[in-house]
Amino acid sequence: MNVHKWNHHHGMEHARTYPLLLSAVMDNTEIHVVPNILMLVGLVTMGINLFAGRVCQDSLDSARFPPWKPFLLPWYGLAWMVCVWLLSAVVLSYALQGHLEESLKVGLRNGIRFYRDTDVPGRCFQKETIDRLQMELRCCGNTNYRDWFEVQWISNRYLDFTSKEVKDRVRSNVDGRYLMDGVPFSCCNPGSPRPCLQNHLTDNTAHYNYEHQSEELNLYNRGCRQALVDYYMGLMNTIGPGILSVISLQMSVLVSLRYLQTSLDGVDPENPEADSEGYILAKGVKETMMDVKNIMFKLLQFGQVEAGDEAEAGADGEKAATSS
Repeated sequence: MNVHKWNHHHGMEHARTYPLLLSAVMDNTEIHVVPNILMLVGLVTMGINLFAGRVCQDSLDSARFPPWKPFLLPWYGLAWMVCVWLLSAVVLSYALQGHLEESLKVGLRNGIRFYRDTDVPGRCFQKETIDRLQMELRCCGNTNYRDWFEVQWISNRYLDFTSKEVKDRVRSNVDGRYLMDGVPFSCCNPGSPRPCLQNHLTDNTAHYNYEHQSEELNLYNRGCRQALVDYYMGLMNTIGPGILSVISLQMSVLVSLRYLQTSLDGVDPENPEADSEGYILAKGVKETMMDVKNIMFKLLQFGQVEAGDEAEAGADGEKAATSS
């Protein structure tokens, strides 16, 4: 029972932590447009569905329904826009996968590079972030554990520069960095039967019964970039069908309310209990599309005329100022 509670609590902590870790190691926030759209559309969807529910409730009384008629056409437009937004968010979530990978690649590279700067303002959180990321997502480095070999991830304050080993390593590097074939503790896989090997990973003589080229290391083999992309895409694969079901539900609400509106418009005021016919389109699909096209064309023409009038008025003003 205690184990079950711990696992549930641990899972909840992971669910809250992963988005924060994902955001912390991203180089830019372009990918945030997808969750932002989903949150905005979710709030709008709640509002328009509450409105639809109120209209349906008032449709039971023929005296209370007419005041809602002027608001139905804008409601249809907004509802269709919401469906388009939801569908766009689903498409964007997959289309931006390449941008997500590139953003994580740069962000993780900087995070590993600044891992040692625990006393530098603005970077002091990087060590904790990277360690938590590697432990919770069971990953190591950007692409793999060898990424740690290319950076000095130990701060100078923890190096003994009187030691010959430290001096030799610093001198052997062009940039004067202390590079080593080792990784932080957070790369260690607790599921390995062997005690964690963090240092001298490429030196077969440094450890008993060890062959780094053939032996599967007791480190996480997956890079954190791939781990985060897998987590994000798994999340979208779970949310995607839910969003599509919401779109289907929204479309059914649109169709139902349209039938309700047109059937109530056809009610005989002298005999409100009589049957009336409802429909979705007053004309055929082709005729309706032509009407929409004509309306849009007129709106565009109206906008161009207004812009032309403003330009003409501005030109007249310049001429008047020049002549004076």
